[in-house]
Amino acid sequence: MNTVSVNGRTYRVPTSPTVVVCVDGCEPDYLGQAVAQGRMPWLKRTLATGVGIVADCVVPTFTNPNNLSIVTGAPPSVHGICGNYLLDTTTNSEVMMNDPKWLRAPTILAGLADVGQSVAVITAKDKLRKLLGHKMKGICFSSEKADQVTIGENGIDDVLARVGLPVPDVYSAALSEFVFAAGVQLMASVRPNVMYLSTTDYVQHKHAPGTEGANAFYTMMDGYLGKLDAMGCVIALTADHGMNAKVAMDGTPDVVYLQDWFDDWLGLRRARVILPITDPYVVHHGALGSFATVYLPADVDPVVAREKLAALRGMESVRGRADAAAHFELPADRIGDLVVVSERSTVIGTSASKHDLTGLDAPLRSHGGVSEQRVPLIVNRPLPGLDRDRRFRNFDAFDLALNYAQ
Repeated sequence: MNTVSVNGRTYRVPTSPTVVVCVDGCEPDYLGQAVAQGRMPWLKRTLATGVGIVADCVVPTFTNPNNLSIVTGAPPSVHGICGNYLLDTTTNSEVMMNDPKWLRAPTILAGLADVGQSVAVITAKDKLRKLLGHKMKGICFSSEKADQVTIGENGIDDVLARVGLPVPDVYSAALSEFVFAAGVQLMASVRPNVMYLSTTDYVQHKHAPGTEGANAFYTMMDGYLGKLDAMGCVIALTADHGMNAKVAMDGTPDVVYLQDWFDDWLGLRRARVILPITDPYVVHHGALGSFATVYLPADVDPVVAREKLAALRGMESVRGRADAAAHFELPADRIGDLVVVSERSTVIGTSASKHDLTGLDAPLRSHGGVSEQRVPLIVNRPLPGLDRDRRFRNFDAFDLALNYAQ
């Protein structure tokens, strides 16, 4: 079978091994600064001979919605993953969206495996593994739990011995380096037809573009991508979201505590603020991002609440449920009565007492809003016949890699 159709889009099966890379938190300026400073020679050559585009990711600009958009080729309104975290209205409980039960659409990866393509997925954090590998026959494991892999669960064993690196700390650049090192090792030994690599944004939360901490990370990445290129791989590189400083002029986090604001207005806990950035790994961002969703009590008019909240300092956009679902391509049944996006330098919290910021050892950098929507979309091949005037999304990565770059 030469093509596979997934979520209304058709993809050719690859004639060359194909690697799609999601670099977590990769603001385009990270690449521009590193290339300008001579730290990414492979990327500099690739941009001269291949294609480099600045594309839009999906909002909220968080990890889970965008990784699932990339591997389904569709927005959250189709695949259903609208955050890292949501309010399950059937149980009235706040839960992580790590379980495949939340996924409403098949993945391109599973579709390719079903037509006989060998597929491998390597992700930094284990929170994404089951979603990315849902119903996919092939190899699927995380750096975080590389010492726990089995043939039955992950399609591979002895990963540490294969890669020659120890299990990395979850709060380190090494967690992402393990993804690249394992990808190169698999391509050299197993040579899958299609591979998806997804990193973590620990470095991007800590280091601004052009700094040594950032440049060192991108130099490391550049070296591994060069090795994959030398093996004859088609490479499509994109990001799940960008990253910005979220600080006031004195360098402290610029936070609007939205639950406290609603409590002061409506009374204690009558409204419910959900922060979809929430996940188990909060040391580097304190669970503070630029996107929130709000559930209002029945006696509060959403229009009145929206207008009042829109006047609050730091708010960029406040939309009602239907408007937000249409505008941001979100599943309406999984967002609140209001969707709130803060300005570029501002983040949203729940209550001041609920956020532990003691782990922040650098000025806060985070994401979630429209200000982090622009991301790179780079392919290491010319793309003949591509309409360069269309709106590009990060979830076009498989389309470009399979339908144009082969």
